[in-house]
Amino acid sequence: MKNGQERGAVAVEMALLLPVLVLLLLGIMEFGRAYNAQVTLTNAAREGVRVMAITNVRSDARTAAKNAATDLGLADSNFTFTTSPTTSPATCAAGRQVTMTISYTLSTLTGIAGPFTMTGKGVMQCGG
Repeated sequence: MKNGQERGAVAVEMALLLPVLVLLLLGIMEFGRAYNAQVTLTNAAREGVRVMAITNVRSDARTAAKNAATDLGLADSNFTFTTSPTTSPATCAAGRQVTMTISYTLSTLTGIAGPFTMTGKGVMQCGG
């Protein structure tokens, strides 16, 4: 082949492979971001449930979980907290378990797929 034809072949190969490589790179970035958010939510739920099990104050537990999640980079406007048992705070008696679940809406970087709802869950025995 002559030099001009080789350059044309390289351009065609690049045009065929570049979209695949870009999609692969974006997929890796999205997966890494989602995995990081999942780990952050789980750690924040653990921190919140630890505060709930020790202090037996739901508002302090939610604040601790929210602070832990935002300190690690998640936006604080997308959180939903649920704790169990859901009755009065006195139900967190020694020997019982308390559970905190944090739901978070994660938007994607590319905008190709819609936002995803992710959850982190922490369980601990009351009374430390």
